[in-house]
Amino acid sequence: MGKGALAHTTDIVVGLPRDVGDMKKTRFSKAETRILEQYWKLGTCSVREILDSLPEEERVAYTTVQTLVYRLEQKGALRKVKKIGNAQLFEPAIDQSEYRSGLVRDLLDLFGGSPRLLVSNLLEKGEITLKDLKALQNAAPMSKSSRSRGGKGHA
Repeated sequence: MGKGALAHTTDIVVGLPRDVGDMKKTRFSKAETRILEQYWKLGTCSVREILDSLPEEERVAYTTVQTLVYRLEQKGALRKVKKIGNAQLFEPAIDQSEYRSGLVRDLLDLFGGSPRLLVSNLLEKGEITLKDLKALQNAAPMSKSSRSRGGKGHA
């Protein structure tokens, strides 16, 4: 990524968790998602701390990060915790695992809700290999008895 990489504006659509409000879809740009990831990693912190935590090749102007943080607050992804001097401290208002689950649900929706179609597409495009699938299958926590009760067979 070059200078200004955070300014990329491809939108990601996710449903926010129920405790944030209604389940309307909220759009996060890649830049907003990147900032949110830093908040999940660091916890409660200021805009300056987020900026300083970014790798050198992702550094942008302080005001750019500040704008992204305020947008995330407006969208309900971050919340203001307190003010120390002139610095506002923010923390994540949405859970990372729920956010990721929403992304996966949205991705599956693009494939008619079919995990098989999604995986087939990933295989065709070379994004994953059969070796990757085998490793995932071996790492899967699902027991054989719960698979047979589900009636869907093997993915």
